[in-house]
Amino acid sequence: MTTDLAIYDMDKTVTRRPTYTPFLLHVALERAPWRLALLPVVGLSLVAYGLKMVDRARLKEINHRLLIGKAVSERALEPHIATFAKKTLENNLRPGAVKAIERDKAEGRMVVMATASYRFYAAAIGEALGFDHVIGTGTVGGVDDLIHAKIDGYNCYGAAKLTMIEEWLDKAGLTRAHVRFYSDHNSDAFAFEWSDEAVAVNPDDELIRIASVRGYSVEDWG
Repeated sequence: MTTDLAIYDMDKTVTRRPTYTPFLLHVALERAPWRLALLPVVGLSLVAYGLKMVDRARLKEINHRLLIGKAVSERALEPHIATFAKKTLENNLRPGAVKAIERDKAEGRMVVMATASYRFYAAAIGEALGFDHVIGTGTVGGVDDLIHAKIDGYNCYGAAKLTMIEEWLDKAGLTRAHVRFYSDHNSDAFAFEWSDEAVAVNPDDELIRIASVRGYSVEDWG
């Protein structure tokens, strides 16, 4: 089936602020507050990332394990995902994102979220906003629906995000017609260039400069 698509990054595009670390802290606070004592170790992992001792994917796995745990059942996380999604919808959405989603759906586009954040919580946010599908970083599953602190496949970031979008299209039996892609950051350069209509949302100075050269639209979503 051939379809028009509107593909959205999530953190700082649909939302005002990032969600990944706040989600980990939210779960730790609600489920096991003692894990907050491990925040200095989280800080050390960020230093290691800054020194290029670990990559972005490994950083996610380390902090997931520290603040959520090595393996937690999806059922145990469900209430915390629900409360975090509710907080996000109430306090961390760009008003322009909601309007853009409504516009794209009214145009008959399939509306998709593609985010580096974990899919197991991003899906709850995407579903509440009316997205047709959510592509995100997966986690390794285990017996009894355990979610492990280990990324399954790609970290949905940079070039890998475009790879995951294309793999999803192939698996879903879809052929792109016109693609509109929204993001706040040039880490999504591959998806910007792949799309037919690139939209830089609340961009930083670097992306504003790139948008002017590459002919991207620029929108302020508040």
